[in-house]
Amino acid sequence: MLFTFVTTSSDAQDQRHRGRIAQGAPVALQPFTLDEPAPIRLAYYTPRAIPRAEPVRLAYYAPRAIPRAEPVIEENQPDAIPQMASAVSGPTVNGRRAVLRNGIAYAPACAPATVKSAIWAANTLRRKPYVWGGGHGSFDDYGYDCSGTVSFALHRAGLLDAPLPSNDLLRYGERGCGKWITIYARPGHTFAMIAGLRLDTTDLRYGGNTGPRWHTDFRDTRGFDARHPIGL
Repeated sequence: MLFTFVTTSSDAQDQRHRGRIAQGAPVALQPFTLDEPAPIRLAYYTPRAIPRAEPVRLAYYAPRAIPRAEPVIEENQPDAIPQMASAVSGPTVNGRRAVLRNGIAYAPACAPATVKSAIWAANTLRRKPYVWGGGHGSFDDYGYDCSGTVSFALHRAGLLDAPLPSNDLLRYGERGCGKWITIYARPGHTFAMIAGLRLDTTDLRYGGNTGPRWHTDFRDTRGFDARHPIGL
């Protein structure tokens, strides 16, 4: 059986156009393989670490410390007046009792400063004569009586401001004997016991008023009132 195919002119032209394309323009073929495709590697952008900001350091002005002003000492300024208790100095001995050597009393080393000062001050009177009323107009006198002698020792120890007669010494300080200083007073006479030595203007051995002297012997205290500086 024969089949007859009838083509139109337009079909013929289309076939001729395809033939020319097939002859003159080769078709690029895509590569083909049976292997598994390689994984696709994506490039990611890694941001750089942003450094932390450093704290801002500000410069402040620190004022320097102002030194304290020292007192101005002028050349003509008088020297400081020492305390009465340390104005005089003298010899000392160990123990709690004073010792008499050649008319000079040695103060106990363990005694308070006021007691030492009283003893050393009385040493300066050992050559003064007895003068009735001496040492009352002024602590510094050419001679001394009994109450003037005791007042002088107490004043140099910082324990008395003005000289006192025997009657006023009856009311001095506190009643009774002291640990270091005891004043025995009666109307008309007074003496003192300081660290075991008697400070008196009366010499019981030879009799009479000989002036301010230290004595190692003790005298009868009947008729006398015992007084002592507060705390001593």
